[in-house]
Amino acid sequence: MIEDYWMALARDVPFSQYGQEPITAAAIVELNSLSHFAGPKVNGRVTAGTLFRGTYPGDLVGPILSQFFLMPVTFGTLSVAQKFNAYVPGADYLTNFSSWLAVQNGQGPFPANMISGTSYIKNGRDLGAWVHSDIPFQAYLFAAQWLLTHGAPFNPGNPYLSIANQAGVQTFGSQHILDLLGEVTNRALKAMWYQKWFVHRTLRPIAYGGLVHNTVTGAADYPVHREVLNSQALDQVFSKYGSYLLPAAFPEGNPQHPSYGEGHGVIAGACATALKAFFNDTFVIPNPVVASDDGQSLIPYGGADAGQITVGGELNKLADNVGLGRDMAGVHWRSDSAQALLLGEAVTISILRDQRSTYNEPFDGFTFTKFDGSTVTV
Repeated sequence: MIEDYWMALARDVPFSQYGQEPITAAAIVELNSLSHFAGPKVNGRVTAGTLFRGTYPGDLVGPILSQFFLMPVTFGTLSVAQKFNAYVPGADYLTNFSSWLAVQNGQGPFPANMISGTSYIKNGRDLGAWVHSDIPFQAYLFAAQWLLTHGAPFNPGNPYLSIANQAGVQTFGSQHILDLLGEVTNRALKAMWYQKWFVHRTLRPIAYGGLVHNTVTGAADYPVHREVLNSQALDQVFSKYGSYLLPAAFPEGNPQHPSYGEGHGVIAGACATALKAFFNDTFVIPNPVVASDDGQSLIPYGGADAGQITVGGELNKLADNVGLGRDMAGVHWRSDSAQALLLGEAVTISILRDQRSTYNEPFDGFTFTKFDGSTVTV
């Protein structure tokens, strides 16, 4: 919850400025002071290079945002620069109790977010806007198109790599890959909905913010962790908004169903796994870029680790960007994202194993790296 408060406070801070300005610098200090924090660390410490990132291989290499969110993509004769509608800076919602309670009671309809123009994704608010309006497997469709049109090699297990007079299309080719994204998305969502309603029914962070607010103000006495009640993040939220509620990025706050599992996260885990199975996940992505602080241009990334930015790492990062982007909007917990990725991964591995017996081609399986860093052959 403390991380979610800091994510809300830092929505308008450019990713490139993390740790170099007061809000994220304070977030780093406080996250390091907690009795438990499940986010990534270097030598046991949260740093500017680990703040609001995922914990899987590749997440800490290169810029915070995946290359697949930035690089231009072609769809046939259509060329797409990945500039998206951005929400107005500083526009947060549900920061007073009456608006918070109206949302908890389902008293819509709610207004739409205000658009400030188009931008490359440059900060948490932009990423939150993206995960507010995307179609289910949009990020992975774009990634697949980039990989198919920029010479990214197929997984070495693809049987057509060793067949001289044929090429894969419906099986082991582009049609198979693109179709698989839709299939794993639908099946992963079914698994996720079961977890939401029949197993966990987890409280949303925005709802939990109401427990915090009522506990601090004395309106109720909920068993809120003392570190949350005594946190600097909570003090800064009150100083800025006059309440202890979690500032929402969207007027409607969050979807009116349980928090875990995360829909965006389970799709991310399923689709990223499908792409790692079909492409060589060790391929290094050339000429990496970052968004300028105003979001209007792309700048070459000159970090010393640029040569380590691989397809597999950037797919992991893309999945975590999407999942944690929902956290930055205030609608999920870190655990929702991290665990949903693993659920989606398991669904795709199961589907690939089921499909294997249907192929006529000589096929020894796809070998790739899972989110936990281990390798699997399916």
